Amino acid sequence: MKKETNKTEGARSSNAPLAHGVGRRKSAVARVWLKRGKGNLIVNKKDYTVYFDTEVTRIAAALPFHAYPQASTYDIEVNVCGGGLCAQADATKLGIARALLEMNEAIRPILKQHGLLSVDSRVKERKKYGQKAARRKFQFVKR
Repeated sequence: MKKETNKTEGARSSNAPLAHGVGRRKSAVARVWLKRGKGNLIVNKKDYTVYFDTEVTRIAAALPFHAYPQASTYDIEVNVCGGGLCAQADATKLGIARALLEMNEAIRPILKQHGLLSVDSRVKERKKYGQKAARRKFQFVKR
């Protein structure tokens, strides 16, 4: 039996993602897709200035645009979940940098110079049994 092949099957549509990147920070995970466009940054189907309500988180999320100005020729769509807004902004930053790196390996030194490829692996330390918290002990009674 012969399988019919569709000629447009292998062709990439104009709105198809060009690159994909994943960024993580604490318990936040950001999945990033790059598409050809005008430099829009959409986070969870909202503009990033609406989603990230503080100036610090907005700057952190848009840092790859400042480090690599040619990134404004792409539309970036981000799906982020988990963690707080600061962790989500840092995860978004790492995801965008990884997606840009997938597009153009030559920009690695620029991204590295701005610290966009380094992963911040600090997470909350777990509470231990027999203690009040991760490091805090129960109050000691002498008598």
